[in-house]
Amino acid sequence: MVSKSDIAGVLSKYLQDLFDLPAEKITPSARLFDDLDLDSIDAVDLVVKLQEYTGRKISPSEFKSVRTIGDVVDRIYAKVNQ
Repeated sequence: MVSKSDIAGVLSKYLQDLFDLPAEKITPSARLFDDLDLDSIDAVDLVVKLQEYTGRKISPSEFKSVRTIGDVVDRIYAKVNQ
């Protein structure tokens, strides 16, 4: 079973590696588009990396309501622990 802190760590690494974001900006309440300046193409790239991590297909509709880092962690946690 994967913990939320494990997912948060992987997500933080992806955001740092893919988008050159400083680790201190990656907090559970950080908003992907407003605080981290990600755009829709960045979001697609992130979903692809998360699919590789989880080994499961993630549909774009599953991420429509995701706004913060915490939302992403919760969604991935639910996905891997179904």
